[in-house]
Amino acid sequence: SFDVPDNKTAEDYLKELCYAGISNRYPNANKEKIKEVKDRLEYELSVINKTGFSGYFLIVQDFVNWAKRQRIIVGPGRGSAAGSIVAYLTGITNVDPLKYDLYFQRFLNPDRISPPDIDLDFADNRRDEVINYVAQKYGRDRVAQIITFGTMAARASIRDVGRALGLEYSYCDKIAKMIPPGFSLSETLEKIEEFKTLYESDNDAKRLIDLAFKIEGCARHASTHACGVVISNTSLDQSVPTQHPTQDELGLVTQYEMHSVESMGLLKMDFLGLKNLTIIEETLKRIYAVRGVNVDIDNIPLDDEKTFNLLQSGDCIGVFQLESDGMRRYLKQLKPTEIEDIIAMVALYRPGPMQHIPEYIDGKHQRKEIKYLHPKLEPILKTTYGIPLYQEQIMRIAQEMAGFTLAEADILRKAIGKKIEKLLMEQKDKFISGIKVNNISEKVGNELWHWIEPFAKYSFNKSHATCYAIIAYQTAYLKANYPLEYMAALLTSEQSDLDRISILIEECKRMGIEVLPPEINESFSNFSVVPNTNKIRFGLSAIKNVGYNIVELMRVSK
Repeated sequence: SFDVPDNKTAEDYLKELCYAGISNRYPNANKEKIKEVKDRLEYELSVINKTGFSGYFLIVQDFVNWAKRQRIIVGPGRGSAAGSIVAYLTGITNVDPLKYDLYFQRFLNPDRISPPDIDLDFADNRRDEVINYVAQKYGRDRVAQIITFGTMAARASIRDVGRALGLEYSYCDKIAKMIPPGFSLSETLEKIEEFKTLYESDNDAKRLIDLAFKIEGCARHASTHACGVVISNTSLDQSVPTQHPTQDELGLVTQYEMHSVESMGLLKMDFLGLKNLTIIEETLKRIYAVRGVNVDIDNIPLDDEKTFNLLQSGDCIGVFQLESDGMRRYLKQLKPTEIEDIIAMVALYRPGPMQHIPEYIDGKHQRKEIKYLHPKLEPILKTTYGIPLYQEQIMRIAQEMAGFTLAEADILRKAIGKKIEKLLMEQKDKFISGIKVNNISEKVGNELWHWIEPFAKYSFNKSHATCYAIIAYQTAYLKANYPLEYMAALLTSEQSDLDRISILIEECKRMGIEVLPPEINESFSNFSVVPNTNKIRFGLSAIKNVGYNIVELMRVSK
């Protein structure tokens, strides 16, 4: 548990931190805005206190703010946590939920009490520093990463059994390759005629496959979960078996996997390493080294002309979330002019909602007439041109038109999204009843239900889309305004992938940046900016078969 100063309660201390954060986050706000902030804050604090999660918020804000003080780049947020003004005021997230119309109930629902899930992105090369800080603060016996088990898939089970039986590798490999990726042995036997014929006609193959059936799905090896960390208020040995991970005598790993750990009620958090945050961090270091300029990435202008020119032209190679050919093609058509456009594209560019991108683009350029089933829908859907892109919009439709509370609307969203039939029918009846109470006809209510149901199945969490759109914008801003430093950092992050390096060097050429070949007296380990020129020097570590030790030896010799 978090050690609260001056014998205060966790609830009082969290409230104190939040009120201190108001002047920091809203320095020039008028009385009306401050009242809106305080009303939202008091509501959120009442739910957090009622659910007993004040200590959880204090733990998270402590290590996030520690990371920021160490100049570790922390993502603006991830998932539904960005809908919380408490998270914003305490520095956990960097997205104003009032500005972007994000809902706290999507994150922590008072009607469906389950632990909040604050997932956090850190620069991937410094994530371990944050985990180490948490372990030092709360005790190394109380903090552990989570084990994960790799299971025996169909192809691997064939190969492993074949090896144990002493069968020829080529024979086993041929059988294993008959299994389509993602198929189980039973699916393959049922659907792949060649596999079935071999099973029925070849005794060795039949024995091999029968034995493979017995080990398919068994745990094959253990590794450490990519992001899960458990924090306990007592020694973890009292509740779960633990072990030291390979080559780390200080760290701990639980011997129970993630779902078992969660079902025991232990506090699990996700510390994710995001390569793009490392690229941002490395870019900022280069900008300071070359230009002597300190860029505060969390407070860059969100209406930068150079950035939107870059996005409108689709020059997004190396820009987070916006790099694919399809996305760049749509950005050229969309011609984004505000951050809301980027948020929408992050939400739309997925299987399902992708079909609505042309409709969104037509709405943006006023090439289509936007019709609403009911006038009350216009203020809710106006910013997305009549398309309910976000789960938050579905929730607000239920609130405004059917009288749901936002907490009830979140249950409706979950019922539709997860296709829970019984719950879905209950919610439909409740929705239609609410519609009638609000003096809207049952006919319109049914039309509305059938209209929002397919959208709700693949509508996206706006909180998450906003967080990732901001990272996308930050990377585009750096590429547009500090191209040399950004491309040098980007090349460094990809230096083990020669195919990717060649793509990025081509992008540099297109941008008018010359990438100079490696030079033993000029090159550093990583790609570097050549001061007072429009050139980047190739990094020695990116040369194939030149290891870190050789590069270090050259550096010392120089």
